[in-house]
Amino acid sequence: MFARKIRVEYDNNGKRLPCPMKWLDSFSMRNFTNASVFDDTLPVADGVMEIGRNVPLDGLKAAMEDWFRRKSYLPKDARLTVTEA
Repeated sequence: MFARKIRVEYDNNGKRLPCPMKWLDSFSMRNFTNASVFDDTLPVADGVMEIGRNVPLDGLKAAMEDWFRRKSYLPKDARLTVTEA
């Protein structure tokens, strides 16, 4: 089910940092998108998640950015980066 590993990082004042496990866990535990495709996400460490084959990276990035901003985890000027490891 979790066939792909991804890195989830954010830029903070010119530095790229891994998203804390707390952020990733918050996103994965909350089905706020009503999109069942995001059920196939599993945080494993700071900045690292395992995801299913059908999870679209662009959609995942957009949904995570939205959630992190609503939770005030991600500053307004910070950018999220989601890449396959």
